[in-house]
Formats: sequence, C-alpha cells, structure tokens
Amino acid sequence: MATDLDGTLLRSDGTVSARTEDALRRAEEAGICIVFVTGRPPRWMGGVSSAIGPHGVAICSNGGALYDVRRKELLSTSPMRREDALATVAALRAALPEVSFAFEYPAGFSHEPQYPRTLWDMDAAEQVAPAEEILAGPAGDQVFKLLAKHPTLDPDAFLRLGREAVGGFGEVTRSASVAMLEIGAVGVSKATALARWCAERDIPAERVVAFGDMPNDLPMLAWAGTSYAVANAHPEVLAATPRHAADHDEDGVARVVELLLDGSA
Repeated sequence: MATDLDGTLLRSDGTVSARTEDALRRAEEAGICIVFVTGRPPRWMGGVSSAIGPHGVAICSNGGALYDVRRKELLSTSPMRREDALATVAALRAALPEVSFAFEYPAGFSHEPQYPRTLWDMDAAEQVAPAEEILAGPAGDQVFKLLAKHPTLDPDAFLRLGREAVGGFGEVTRSASVAMLEIGAVGVSKATALARWCAERDIPAERVVAFGDMPNDLPMLAWAGTSYAVANAHPEVLAATPRHAADHDEDGVARVVELLLDGSA
C-alpha cells in the first residue's frame, strides 16, 4: 500500500482520523507493507509522525530520500548532479526572472534571501545566500530536492513553463497550491523510488495499491497495479486515474483499505 500524505491520507487540518488509524493498523496486521510516498522532505516528517503512527517507511521529496518512520532516520538519498542543479537555476532565471530558490539536502535546508518561507521553514535555514553560492558549497552535490517559487504565476502555468525551461536537467513537478516547483534528479520520481523499494522485496507492481491527489503522484499512480485518486484531487489526476476514492476529509483511503481487507474491492 503506497499512499501520499497531504491531501490524500491526511485531512485538511493535517490529522489522521481514528478510522484511518484503524485501517492502517489492520492493514499492517494483515501483512500489508505500508509506504508513505510524499513530496515532504524528511525534516517535515516529524510533524506528522504522531498522526501516521509507527507504520512503514516514507519515500520523501518525490523520491529523493528514503526515511525510516519508526526510527526517525534518513536511510538514503538520490541527489541531483551539481551541474544539473546549476543548469536548472540558470534556465529558470533566464525564463522567469522573478523566481527564487531553496534546496533540501541531508544536512538541512538553505534558500535565497528573497525565497518566501513557510512556517515549517522559519528556523530551518542552514544558509541564506544566492542559489549559485549555495550550490558552490558542500551542499551542491547533495541536493535531493530543488524548490523554485514564483510570486504571481498560476501554479499549473508555472509547472508548464518550468518543465519547458528545465528540459532534461531534472524532474519537475508540483504538489502545492501555490506557484512552487519541486525538482529532483533526472530519472527520480515517486514511481521510480517506489519501484526500486518494491523490487528489493520482490513485490511486483500488480500487487501495489496506490493513492494520490496531485501531479507529483501521477507517475506512481500510473506504475502501481491498482490506483485511486481521492475525490479532492487535481483535475489532471482525476482524469488520468479511473478509480476514485472519497475525499481526504471523508477518509477516502481508509474506506478503500477496509474494502480490500474485507475482500470487497
């Protein structure tokens, strides 16, 4: 069972309902491997650990990092090449001069002075400097997620323009409701990371049930043998995913898991 967190398993207030907690517990007791597959970086997992409980592992940063939920330990990362990160920054700056950048890597989080931070990031910055300066330092060859924000563009328009500008230097997607691109190493996505994790355990795609809601989930939903988009998902995700679950605020994932455990789905 592979599930996204925000907008999928978690409710709008960031919590997991008692019904979903029970469904996760029952699934694990039945021998089902639970994998959380999220755009969140590992450093944000602490904020949901009490909600998701001691289940499984987490593929974080859209495949860029593997995190042990039980031990709260970063297991591995798939970083961008320094030259690809620099080329990505240069290409986006040339196409969209108002863009600003931030970087996730094992030692922490760094961003440009003008980068709009969230509440999660207020005390997290290891370095505040121009992107090129950050990438020239020790973090330059360890970045597993590059973030780019634009102050005015529509999020979907930004994704389209960002993909055109970045080209083959990285994998560009989005999961937020604001104009923010999430960029990882070439060939790294939720799907590739999940496929590798499953292959190491001899779990074929047809035995995987996946849940998601945003464009960054599309590769995973296409790879898994059985996939569901929650009712509140992005229109592109709903259109591409034939099976639909209830809204995340109505325990959509839990309802499907209950049916699977009861043999009704």
